[in-house]
Amino acid sequence: MLNIQSLNIPGNIFLAPVSGWTDSVFRGICAEWGAACTFTELVSGESIVRNLSRAEPLLQRSPLETCCGIQLFGSDPQVLYRAASLLARFRPDFIDINAGCPVQKVIKTGAGSVLMRNPALLGSIVEGVRRACEEFLHGIPVTVKIRSGWDDSRLNYVECARAAVESGAAMVTLHPRTRAQAYTGTSNWDHIADLVSRIPVPVTGSGDLFSPEDAQEMFEKTKCAALMFARGALGNPFIFSATQALLNSEPFTPVEDAKKIETGIKQLEELSKIKGESLACREMRKQFCAYTKGMPGSAEIRGKIVHAETIAEYRDIFKHYPSPR
Repeated sequence: MLNIQSLNIPGNIFLAPVSGWTDSVFRGICAEWGAACTFTELVSGESIVRNLSRAEPLLQRSPLETCCGIQLFGSDPQVLYRAASLLARFRPDFIDINAGCPVQKVIKTGAGSVLMRNPALLGSIVEGVRRACEEFLHGIPVTVKIRSGWDDSRLNYVECARAAVESGAAMVTLHPRTRAQAYTGTSNWDHIADLVSRIPVPVTGSGDLFSPEDAQEMFEKTKCAALMFARGALGNPFIFSATQALLNSEPFTPVEDAKKIETGIKQLEELSKIKGESLACREMRKQFCAYTKGMPGSAEIRGKIVHAETIAEYRDIFKHYPSPR
């Protein structure tokens, strides 16, 4: 159990927000496999204010998610205040502010990791969203995700985290790479351990988590309160149960290929109910490429997946695999 102000999260292994991957259906599957907390893909505060109906698909929640936060990005405190004020009907358990995304289309708007260059602005954004949560969302917590800094010459994660906490942030997630690194190189877990010792709210660790053993090592080395799987969970929602088993010294039977396929088909069918079969089949191509990574004949399978247009075609591709129990 992890407490973030009045929010009680039933565990400390989270699914990170990953743009283009962690839609509500996949988040629900991860929750079924043990993810204690999930985050929506990052959503533009500006888009919510201008056209809420267009942003709505990103804001929907799976009925399987026990704890889910909406992650917002933006650079204007007033716009993000207004965006947060519109979110009550989506039932978020908390609002997360993205101050870590290194992607150009986000930072060119002055949002994401570019906020690391202006801790005062980050604090103002947190304060604005916190006010909206108090006024319109029954006082749910505000959290923040940051990076180590803009580049190696500006490692200001402590300053940014303190600015966020002083403005009301109840938890800080640190991905210990700089914006200049993006997703290259190695994340510096020493930064997570340092931040844990410097701020009075829970710190969640992120970065280079691809196995249960990685999670165990991060907890031991950093003493972080929680951690989140990002790329390590793509095509592998089973990593949450496996990690919990390892941390609790419990047995865990590796998931068989047939079960992975069954889970992917389930995800496809559920996504089809929301987006229609044609769009769901196109969006699931990359998901199935991730699900089948490392399987015998996976290269041939992926060559077929990228052309699949119907659920029946997906089923036909996998008909030679044993049926899962």
